[in-house]
Amino acid sequence: MGGKSCFFIGHREASEEIYPVLYAAVEQHIVEYGVTEFIVGHYGGFDRLAASAVKAAKRFYPKVRLTLLLPYHPAERSIPTLDGFNGTIYPPGMESVPRKAAIIRANRYVVDHVDYLIAYVWHPASNARELVEYAKSREKKGSLIITLIKPND
Repeated sequence: MGGKSCFFIGHREASEEIYPVLYAAVEQHIVEYGVTEFIVGHYGGFDRLAASAVKAAKRFYPKVRLTLLLPYHPAERSIPTLDGFNGTIYPPGMESVPRKAAIIRANRYVVDHVDYLIAYVWHPASNARELVEYAKSREKKGSLIITLIKPND
C-alpha cells in the first residue's frame, strides 16, 4: 500500500441515504488528507456504497486507486477485478486462517496498515463495531484517523 490509504468498514445494511455523506468523506480524504488509495470489501451494502463513492470521485481525481480486499485466497474463491477497481489485495498469512474468521482477520490486517478509516457502525454488537473499537487503539497512538458516519448524518 503506497501513499496515504483509507479503508472502509460498515454494516451490510446501509441505506442509499448515507451516500452523499459518504461521498463527501471520500472527497475530504482525497483533498484534505492526501489519500490516494481506498480499500473496500464487497460483502454488503456499505461496501457497495463506499466503492461507488470512490468510483465517482476517481472521475475528478484520476490518481486515486480503488483496491478490493479479498478475505479468501484467490485460488479458493476466484474474484475477477471488478469494474472501477484498480486491483485486489489478499493479506499475507491468511492461508492458515479458518474460513469463519477470514473476513475479520483480513479487515484487521488492513486496519493495521492504513492511515484512515471511514466507518459506518450503529449495531450495538457486530464485527464492524468490534473492528472500530480495535481501530480506536491505533487512533489513540496517533497512527490512524477514524471518520464515523452516523445513520442520520
